[in-house]
Amino acid sequence: MKIAFIFPGQGSQYLGMAKEFAEIYPESKEVFDNASGVLGYDLLRLCLQGPVEKLNLTENTQPAILAASIAILRPLERRGLNATAAAGHSLGEYTAITAAGGFELNDAIALVQKRGRYMQEAVPEGSGLMAAILGMERTEVEKTCLEAAKNGIVGPANYNSPGQIVIAGEKKAVETAMEIARSSGAKKVIPLAVSVPSHCGMMQKAGERLAQELEKVKIHDLHIPIVNNADARFLQKAGDLKPSLIRQISSPLYWEDSIRNMTGEGYDTFIEIGPGKVLSGLVKRIAKDAKILNVEDEKTMKDVLNSIGIAP
Repeated sequence: MKIAFIFPGQGSQYLGMAKEFAEIYPESKEVFDNASGVLGYDLLRLCLQGPVEKLNLTENTQPAILAASIAILRPLERRGLNATAAAGHSLGEYTAITAAGGFELNDAIALVQKRGRYMQEAVPEGSGLMAAILGMERTEVEKTCLEAAKNGIVGPANYNSPGQIVIAGEKKAVETAMEIARSSGAKKVIPLAVSVPSHCGMMQKAGERLAQELEKVKIHDLHIPIVNNADARFLQKAGDLKPSLIRQISSPLYWEDSIRNMTGEGYDTFIEIGPGKVLSGLVKRIAKDAKILNVEDEKTMKDVLNSIGIAP
């Protein structure tokens, strides 16, 4: 059995995430306490009680999901559940790097709060759009975006799984791409309810601001490699992580390729750690023979430990 941890990104948040961990395990509560100290507000209270509108603000969502995921990870580590590689979806890549020892927790929390703020500030509200295109081949989606780019910035943002690609860019250009995709035989074209068109050229400014913040942060070599979003490559050296994270924010996210490259290296067990099961669903469509597990509460933790052969 070759285990990889995978960490969710924005959109997986919900009120009550990591609740049992914070209540039962001191090491999980400590994660939230430290994060609250960095942010200047009670992050655990926000995660448990909301209001949901505040939790869903990008600059709050990002530290909340990272803290919740690390809080869930800590008791697993204490019980001896370890992976030999990790990956995260967008924001989740910061969680993966933190889990692998690249960032100190406090630095990661401060970074992703700023990342969320810079992403929001990079684009005037209502000027960008993201849409999921289902049932179209990658080359067809790329061709569609090229055609629609006459109307502005648009391109593939997330190569999530076979037949599920998210596009992003300027509203008019994305809407044009959606129309072309529908008339070209896409099974479904769904506009996404997000306030920021991430992983496209509109995030260039946010990437430049993030680069300045990354310069101030100490990044360590990782004790296990992560597979990065921007290239789907295994990275472990600190010097490779910074440029990868800067590119990540304005480049397509190669999730399908990342999972394929991991299975190509013999990874057969993927454990999603954090709120929700979005990534588990994507991995099922990419690696049909893989064992896919998730931990988001006390029950799922016990199930996973039993499945791996560790006493809960």
